[in-house]
Amino acid sequence: MTRIPENDRDLMEKAIYLPMVLTILNRDLTVIHKSPFKLKQPYLDLIEEMMKVIQKELKDVKQYMWKEKLKVQQVSHDDAFTGFLFFYKGYEEQHNYFNPRIRNKVQELLSFYMYKRYTLQNKSIE
Repeated sequence: MTRIPENDRDLMEKAIYLPMVLTILNRDLTVIHKSPFKLKQPYLDLIEEMMKVIQKELKDVKQYMWKEKLKVQQVSHDDAFTGFLFFYKGYEEQHNYFNPRIRNKVQELLSFYMYKRYTLQNKSIE
């Protein structure tokens, strides 16, 4: 049983996932720069804008974690699982994540930042 409230745990997980999303986007930028696209700039602009939004959100997450004395640290990694130690207001909890779950969550976040966030914004305007 975890002592960490769901909203704080979700934020701590974002501190895990968002840097992974940024790493993937950085690799994608490199690929696009080297690719034979005729018009690269729209793709570069899209990725750079996504990165700005993610970096701002990651900054907000880190500020909240610092203010609330929360910390996440990777402690193990193998073919199937990655272990993280969550420090929450004096408590330590070990959480193991199935690597395909991490990959799926990162992919879900990529989809969100790429286009789903726009559909949510449009629905809130209507």
